[in-house]
Amino acid sequence: MASTDLNTELVEDSSAGEALDFTHPTGHLDEVGSLRRQLHEIAQMAGALVHEIRNPLSTMILNLDLIREDIGASSDPKDRRIAKKVDRVRQESLRLQDLLEAFLGIVRLEQTALEPTDLNALVEDLCDFFEPQAASHQVVLRRHLDEMVPVMQLNSELLKQALLNLCLNAQQAMPDGGELILGTRLDDGQAVLEVTDTGKGILKKDLGRVFEPFYSTRKGGSGLGLPTCRRIVEAQGGSIHVYSTPGVGTRFVVNFSVNQIHEELKRERV
Repeated sequence: MASTDLNTELVEDSSAGEALDFTHPTGHLDEVGSLRRQLHEIAQMAGALVHEIRNPLSTMILNLDLIREDIGASSDPKDRRIAKKVDRVRQESLRLQDLLEAFLGIVRLEQTALEPTDLNALVEDLCDFFEPQAASHQVVLRRHLDEMVPVMQLNSELLKQALLNLCLNAQQAMPDGGELILGTRLDDGQAVLEVTDTGKGILKKDLGRVFEPFYSTRKGGSGLGLPTCRRIVEAQGGSIHVYSTPGVGTRFVVNFSVNQIHEELKRERV
């Protein structure tokens, strides 16, 4: 299916695929400020809790390693059963450790340093990095970049992390291959970044929950990838939406206000 046809079908079916805008939940600045202060306090407590759990968990993993080392390559059936149980507990402990690290990454996004960023150059760099992996999964990577998108104040490393996560999600949604389209455009004072795939799409019952922490429809998924993307975007003053049609594909749309144009860097790019 051509990318134009995909975009048209996704737009036509946007009533079934538009996610909530989490950036301005009330529309009133005073309430938004109050909510942000509450979220900041919650984030601080969550960060402290993660540290309290992570330290004893690391000790547990270390002791499991020591037990496994003591058992070694014993041929005793009882030791082999113990070793199997130790390996299972260690595997789950490592999974919990990864979850904690991912969650801590979300919490740490409270303060995000911004810098002049060329969004088109960032997308180009990400495409160059990701294209070999996409090709190995029979995914054709296409890009449509609008030269009118200005240089803005963003955090390039964090935004690249979010974009890579969206690309990995798209790849996983296309197990038999397909098209992955990355695009930028300028629309009514907004710089728009779109990631579109021709994958299996997201069911309507799941669509409203894709940004919920720990919610995942993929077996073995942590459910933190998309929430992290959302936090990265929102920490830079942006918003993210998702549109999807099962059997057609999915499109993630990231919007940033054109907060500051750096003419010198813009001229260098041209």
